[in-house]
Amino acid sequence: MSSGLSFAVGEEHGMILEAVEGLLRKIEPQRERYLKLIFEEQTFPEELWGEMARAGIIGALVPEEYGGTGLGLLGMTLALERLSAAGLTNAFCILTTMANMALLRGGSEEQKAHWMPRIASGEAKFAFAITEPDAGTNSFKMKTRATRDGDGFRLNGSKGWITGANVADYILVVARTTSYEDLKAQGLPKTYGLGLFIVDARAPGLEMQVMDTAGIEGYKQYMLYFDNVEIPPEHVLGDPDAGAMTLFQALNPERVLAAAVALGMSEFALQKAIAYAHERKVFASPIGAYQAVQHPLARVKIRQEAARLLTYKAAWLFDQHASPHEVGHFANMAKHMSSELAVDAVDAAIQTHGGNGFVREYHLINLWAPARLLKTAPINNEMILNQLAEHMLGLPRSY
Repeated sequence: MSSGLSFAVGEEHGMILEAVEGLLRKIEPQRERYLKLIFEEQTFPEELWGEMARAGIIGALVPEEYGGTGLGLLGMTLALERLSAAGLTNAFCILTTMANMALLRGGSEEQKAHWMPRIASGEAKFAFAITEPDAGTNSFKMKTRATRDGDGFRLNGSKGWITGANVADYILVVARTTSYEDLKAQGLPKTYGLGLFIVDARAPGLEMQVMDTAGIEGYKQYMLYFDNVEIPPEHVLGDPDAGAMTLFQALNPERVLAAAVALGMSEFALQKAIAYAHERKVFASPIGAYQAVQHPLARVKIRQEAARLLTYKAAWLFDQHASPHEVGHFANMAKHMSSELAVDAVDAAIQTHGGNGFVREYHLINLWAPARLLKTAPINNEMILNQLAEHMLGLPRSY
């Protein structure tokens, strides 16, 4: 008799896991080379992006009628978690997914027909630009403006910490069509006057300046400067004054996939630690026999299982078209728990390895900055706690 509740991976989602495993087997001879490129040279191997597209991973959220596999956010979550567990996290899967979901849930039929097949094939890689130096967590106060120019717009302003802008084909930019000051003067809600715009990464008037940052595996981060950049009407997603709701359809998947990446990192670190604890002997015994080594790793495993359930539920809710608010709560909880877990898992693995934890060929010290970054981005964990306390627990607003 069925209870109506199952934790088994369904047949369709099992197919994408099989595709990922097939991809990993295929690239195994090159994996160490890829890891060195990603972690030490901040270069993601382009051929691996092509392999991911051919395996159907990038098109997981693209409906079949547009050339994708239509397996939804849960499918992409499963795939990214497994790739991350192999050390092959790809930030562009997350960024392109964000553009994908904005198009799917906010774009016109013409825009979907144009962009979706190109995303599924891997032809169109998207960066995402929302953060500004003076409007980090409080994105509503962004100053980048999109002003009308005939049927289209002109974009002016700047964005910061934009991952992989130099290798993106297009950038999904969030900009104000009405200034924050005008909103207050007119008594309009702060969500009004936000638009989403697709910008060609080689557009005239767009300047990129590399930032000296660490933490994104395989990619560099950039400051972007927009000087009267032309936005044709077909590159405007939906109502240019009402893009906030479409934006949430992109931000919630970003947090779920960040959680999936963090889960994969924790597995990568855990498996490295387990293998080393079996091999390394001190005083004639494997160090894995010592409780001081066992217990931190066992705690990682317990928390990993809990974080995984939260992450899968958040992805499932999104695929079920639950309200953005409900999805947002679970996406935030999953991101918080998984990012805290990733840091602790990498730390426990480094400690298990002792001095070897700081030798680059073990890839653990290389993983420290990416794991730590996930506590800060795409939203910092303190703001997640503020949001959950106010909107789930009904406590007074704290900021």
